[in-house]
Amino acid sequence: MSRHKAREVRHESTPEERAPIERDSLALWARRLRVPLGILLAGLFLVLARPSWTALAIGGAVSFSGLLIRGWSAGHIVKNDRLATGGPYAYTRNPLYFGSFVLAFGLAAAAHWAFGLAVISFWWIVYGPVIADERKSIRSLFPHSYPEWERNVPAFLPRLTPWRPKGAETSSFSLERYLGHKEWQAALGYAAVVGWLALRASGQF
Repeated sequence: MSRHKAREVRHESTPEERAPIERDSLALWARRLRVPLGILLAGLFLVLARPSWTALAIGGAVSFSGLLIRGWSAGHIVKNDRLATGGPYAYTRNPLYFGSFVLAFGLAAAAHWAFGLAVISFWWIVYGPVIADERKSIRSLFPHSYPEWERNVPAFLPRLTPWRPKGAETSSFSLERYLGHKEWQAALGYAAVVGWLALRASGQF
């Protein structure tokens, strides 16, 4: 068995075996609202941000750690084919969402503490229901291994040590997966926002 066909990332059910998933109405509304709300927050952020150099340095570093978490996660996941529980998925079941939160919070808090609170509220209102709804779909796709993973790994805030099920092989980061998921676009976005905040901090705009 190869490293990528480890127990923690195996395919478990066919489309014919999967029961229909009842969509949560709150999650449906959250999905509809996240784009317009996100655009509104981003617009206010870009116009009103007035960071200090100290705040930008601290917030930028926090945000960069979120970018690394996202990249690490993208290099492990194989969507809908195998359940990824290695790498960052041994710490949290939703490392992409967690990384995105850290990425957004760091930049927002650098601009102003009020934007940091806005990001926390946005994530709780919008992504809380989405994560809960996606749990149903993933559990349906991987009915055998998901329950054990769920019992041992938190949904959002990471555990301090990685969960390592007995007898499971560890998966490794794949640059091909990282590029395939186009995660480099997040890096470009991060650089653009940090550049904009630097211009705002210098008083040029």
